[in-house]
Amino acid sequence: MQPAADNLIPVTILTGFLGAGKTTLLNRILTEQHGEKIAVIENEFGETGIDNEILVQDKQEQIVEMNNGCLCCTVRGDLVRILKDLRKKKRGGELKFDRVIIETTGLANPGPVAQTFFMDEDIHKNYMLDAVITVVDAKHGNKTLDEHDEARAQVGFADRILLSKTDLVAETETKDLMDRMKRMNPRAQQNKVHFGEADIKEILDIKGFNLNAILEVEPTFLTDDHHHHDDDVSSFVWKDPRPMHLEKIETFLSLMVENYGEDLLRYKGVLNIKGNERRMIFQGVHMLMGGTEGKPWAPDETRESVMVFIGRKIPRKLFEEGLAYCVA
Repeated sequence: MQPAADNLIPVTILTGFLGAGKTTLLNRILTEQHGEKIAVIENEFGETGIDNEILVQDKQEQIVEMNNGCLCCTVRGDLVRILKDLRKKKRGGELKFDRVIIETTGLANPGPVAQTFFMDEDIHKNYMLDAVITVVDAKHGNKTLDEHDEARAQVGFADRILLSKTDLVAETETKDLMDRMKRMNPRAQQNKVHFGEADIKEILDIKGFNLNAILEVEPTFLTDDHHHHDDDVSSFVWKDPRPMHLEKIETFLSLMVENYGEDLLRYKGVLNIKGNERRMIFQGVHMLMGGTEGKPWAPDETRESVMVFIGRKIPRKLFEEGLAYCVA
């Protein structure tokens, strides 16, 4: 059973391409007087991490306390181990922190880090994954998306995209990049930020992994006519007002996840189930899927199922035909 959310330590995964501005942002979080006690985990593999003046590089994990009460530690080993260690020290009163930010390396797909919070029972009992935040450099964003599949995965995984360096490019170029990312991931809100000056509120308490959070998909995103990039990461939204058959939809989604889970980055939906006065909410990361009953449908509310799938080369027609079959 999921523990009460207020007992769980919220976690944010911060990702982004090399040079996008993640480290500048983190250095600010670690030194600014924002009143939050944050443990920042650098999940790095030999990449230049947080400024050397702030973090003493060491062969082992090293936890350094900042002047604003934040903590910073570098993980060169198992993320699960350091999360358990931090929790133990917090419980024992050795360390004080309210939340965790994990910075992934610039060349990493954030998927496996996100999966950690579903797979390890101990982590699941003590931590709550809040959101994946992706920092994108407006100046080099399109080129990076063209050349690196990890960069496309980072956009596909995002609950929120922070766009840096927009002051260095023409407005039309920024719009082209934002439109492209909207097609790749319609559920991520995009915010422009000045280098290292993102408001802390743009990063924390997004509730992107909260099953009961509203499924926010810009309804017009598919109707805009733009120059198309041939991205392997794309998305589609499926809607149907007809009630769904619960067993059929569960079977179908399980089958799709079994066959295409590795290519499904994120998927989330609100389902109108026949005979149920409550909405059913589900979401998943790769092969891991979870569902729960949401709040009741209001009498004046239009009941409809809405699902969004984000992934690599998803066989959209197959999904749409299968979902139509699940209508009660």
